[in-house]
Order: sequence, then structure tokens, then C-alpha cells
Amino acid sequence: MTTPEAEQSRPEERLEKAVRAAEQALIEFEIAVETFRVEVENFSRLHEEKLGPMYARLEELDARIAEARAARTGDPEDVRRAQELRAHLIPVPGVEELLHGWMGGEGLFPEAAAMLTDQPVRPPRRVRPSDEARKLYRDLARKAHPDLAQEEKERARREEFLTRVNAAYACGDEAELRELAEEWAAGPEPAPRPSRAEELYARLEWLSQRKELLTLLAKELEDSAIGSMLRLAPEDPDGLLDDIARQLLGDVARREAELAALLG
Repeated sequence: MTTPEAEQSRPEERLEKAVRAAEQALIEFEIAVETFRVEVENFSRLHEEKLGPMYARLEELDARIAEARAARTGDPEDVRRAQELRAHLIPVPGVEELLHGWMGGEGLFPEAAAMLTDQPVRPPRRVRPSDEARKLYRDLARKAHPDLAQEEKERARREEFLTRVNAAYACGDEAELRELAEEWAAGPEPAPRPSRAEELYARLEWLSQRKELLTLLAKELEDSAIGSMLRLAPEDPDGLLDDIARQLLGDVARREAELAALLG
């Protein structure tokens, strides 16, 4: 026969199970969002390093074409357009940093020129985490996630540790992730603590709000220019960059031919 105490404990047990399930679901979602954020960040860096000089060359050619056309026609609108494009190319504070060392006072550096002429050039440094680094990161994030802590002190410890895990993952540092895994395995485990029903309801509400915030962040990443581009070839982003590079080389060649015709 079921006692009143047992009947009373069942709703709280079900609530605890719901909280644990929600916690695990949120952690998996956070891992997915953070993984995609790192991929977007790395792809953005590679995109700028590899294609930045080509975009700069195209902008320079557009300005020179407009100037040549304005000199030939004398049309006020053509003059205005040429001035507008040239003004757009005037360096602003910090532009050297934005170009990642590809361009100096004398124009494109040899590495950039080599890329534009399809000559061999040192590829940009890969920073995409390896499969093993991804596995280590996911394991650590599941075990050490702050959302699993009930006490504030333990939450703070986990947040500090996970910050280091995220930094190592963003750099693709597999060795550092292994060291962190060993450190966590040797560290203290938080003591289990029973929760009251009010705390569990509050916990579910917080988890729900956190998921809403992460959903917004994930949408921002997916809708960004780099995120949208990355989703076109999630399994081969390097190949996508190569395809874009070939298209830009064709654009450069056409612009140069157009400029030569105007100057000729």
C-alpha cells in the first residue's frame, strides 16, 4: 500500500527528473551554439586572410575604372562617382590592422600579389579544431558545465574552468584540452544536495530563459554573412573559399581588361 509520504514525494521526483533532462538538453544546445560560434569565427578569419587582398584589389580597380571613365567623359555624375569610390579607399585609423598585414604604403605585399596572380602562396594558418579536440571539448563541457552546480561556489569554479576550456577549444589546442581533462578528473566533485520543489520550479524557469537567449544567439550567427556562407559548405569550408577565390580572380581579370580598354 502506498503511503501518503510516498505519494507526496513522487511529484517532486518527477520534477527533479524534468530539471535534469532540461539541464542536459540546455548543455547540449550550448555546446552546439559554441561550436558553431567558433566555426564562424575561424571561417571569418580564414575568409579575411585568404580573400581580403582580392576584395581590396577589386575596390582599387573599380575606383580606377571610374576615374578613367570620368576623365574620358567629363560627365559630372561620372566625376562624382569616381570621387566617391576613391574616398571610400582612403585609409582610416586602424585599417592596417584590419588588412592583417596584406597591404602597406606601396600597395599589396608580395604574398597578396602572388595570391592575386594565382601563384603559389603560403596558406593561412588553420585554426579549426580537430575531431579529437571537438570530442574533448564536448566531454568537458558536459561534465564541468556551471548549470550542473547547485551551490554558488561550485558554479564559480565551473565557470572559471569552462572559460579555460572554451579558450583552448577556440585555438584548437588539443594538448591543452587533454591537460584540462586530467585536471577535471582529479578535481573535487560537488556533494549532492536535495532540492526543494520551489527551487526546482525556479530552476526550470531559468533554464527556459537561458534557452531563449541561446536561440537568439544561434539565429544571429546563422543569419550573419559569414554564418550563411559557412552553411553552404559545412563539410568543406576550405573548398568554398577556393571557389570564391576563383570567382574573384575572374572578376579581377575582367576589371583589369576594362581598365586597360579605357586607358588605351
